[in-house]
Amino acid sequence: MTLLLTWVLQALALMIVAYILPGITVGSFVSALIAAVILGLVNTVVYPILAILTLPITIVTLGLFLLILNVLMFWLAGSVFDGFKVDGFWWAVIGAVLYSIISAILLSVLN
Repeated sequence: MTLLLTWVLQALALMIVAYILPGITVGSFVSALIAAVILGLVNTVVYPILAILTLPITIVTLGLFLLILNVLMFWLAGSVFDGFKVDGFWWAVIGAVLYSIISAILLSVLN
């Protein structure tokens, strides 16, 4: 039950980000649900691999490169699925940060 509620809240966070930012588009709530799954899969599978491969640059930048990695994962998810679109790198930067903040706020309801 908690996993299902988390999924819906992540999709809702994505809808809110798309409503606020003109450079991020989500077709419908169903598209947001699918995009939330894609974001979850990308962050679960691809992100750890890239985090390990880019460990030297992460150390040199004192961890700031992980923010860029998070942005790239958000942008990648936006390019994989037609119902979720990110118009460029800077929209991905703003969108990833805003998505993280909104998700954290919404998910704090579960705790």
